[in-house]
Amino acid sequence: MKIGFRLNGAETTVDVTPMARLLDVLREDLRLTGSKEGCGEGECGACTVLIDGKAVNSCLVPVVQVRGASVKTVEGLAEDGRLHPVQQAFIDHGGAQCGICTPGFVVAAAELLERDPNPDAVTIREALAGNLCRCTGYQKIVDSVARTLASAEEAGR
Repeated sequence: MKIGFRLNGAETTVDVTPMARLLDVLREDLRLTGSKEGCGEGECGACTVLIDGKAVNSCLVPVVQVRGASVKTVEGLAEDGRLHPVQQAFIDHGGAQCGICTPGFVVAAAELLERDPNPDAVTIREALAGNLCRCTGYQKIVDSVARTLASAEEAGR
């Protein structure tokens, strides 16, 4: 079945089984491998993407559900060859460990900052609660999101 949707700003059509997982279509058919499969059960957040601006676990979404929707992956966060500020903050402040969970955290953080441009640490932790990391105690991840805000303020001065 042909299914059309907007992917990272471009109209895309795939010819796949309607119940194929969005994660598999992104990784296997469209070769966007940023979203990772951690658990396959919607528990870890490694496969987080934005669908119509909302963070969702792509391992739980049948591709047919994104027909006509806008999907943004971690690859789509960068614009004009420049990393998204959250991506840059994760690099600059050690938010990435092994890298499996990083795309999901980055996408979830970008969604948070879009709807709340000045969250406190508690809000950041709540927004990222659906993402699991096995390598760290989360502090560097939270710090990276918080530093995104500080970097934006410094750039504005």
